[in-house]
Amino acid sequence: MKKLIKLSIALSILVFTSCNNKVEENIKMYTETWDEIINSGNLELINENNFTDDVTLIYSPDNIVGLESFKDYYSNFVTGFSDVEFTMKNVFGQDDNMVKHWHYKGTHTGDFFGIPATGKTVNIEGVTLVKMNAGKIAQEQDFMDNMLFLQQLGIISSPENIGIIDNLYKAFDVGDIPSVLGSLDANVIWNEAEGNAYADGNPYIGPDAVLNGVFARVGGEWDGFKLVDIELHDMSNNQVLATLRYNGTYKKTNKAIDAQVAHLWTLKDGKVIAFQQYVDTKQLNDVTKK
Repeated sequence: MKKLIKLSIALSILVFTSCNNKVEENIKMYTETWDEIINSGNLELINENNFTDDVTLIYSPDNIVGLESFKDYYSNFVTGFSDVEFTMKNVFGQDDNMVKHWHYKGTHTGDFFGIPATGKTVNIEGVTLVKMNAGKIAQEQDFMDNMLFLQQLGIISSPENIGIIDNLYKAFDVGDIPSVLGSLDANVIWNEAEGNAYADGNPYIGPDAVLNGVFARVGGEWDGFKLVDIELHDMSNNQVLATLRYNGTYKKTNKAIDAQVAHLWTLKDGKVIAFQQYVDTKQLNDVTKK
């Protein structure tokens, strides 16, 4: 009886050790293969030696099946981006199943699924579920924040942009100029409409230039200057379009203005990096002339 128990324990240890070795071999093969494919751009490793013939990427609306389709899909990440850094932060598994936690960073300098190069940098993490078969990669399913990925590419805008610009206008309305300036990037590029007297300093670079070249002059030359009828429109490429009107009285002529205006704001990482004004400059000039 004792011999049977010892034999059973020995077999269990052997099976456990064998399973552990298999998992370790799968992880080693998997990490080395994908490191070469993504970081070195070696798409030829997507072949029958490393992947099953019917390798499948679980995808919506249709799965991507087969070596050629699999290679075509991942070629977008290899040829669409430069300065690529792909790292696997953690990989663990059981039997033929693995989970990888990965990080991907790159600059969009080539065609990516039909999207022309934007020059933008993506920096994102995700998780992939993996199934192996006889030491080959048989199936993958990626999980990542696709909205964040598209935002970083500039295909869609951050949902926070509208709120940031709304708060900026609210601060301006109550005369809280420090908060307005705090919404601007240190190197913001600010342009007044061509034909506007304040366009003489275009482009204003940085918050101090905007304060001294625009805000201070508006405050000194106008009475009751207000921005009214403000409507905000979310745009692609992290831009917000504001349509509004200028109301106020020019001190030197005592003439009032009610001008149609548009502001185009460009944001990055929660800060305004560019501003372009469009305004009825004829009305502005008529009001400022005696």
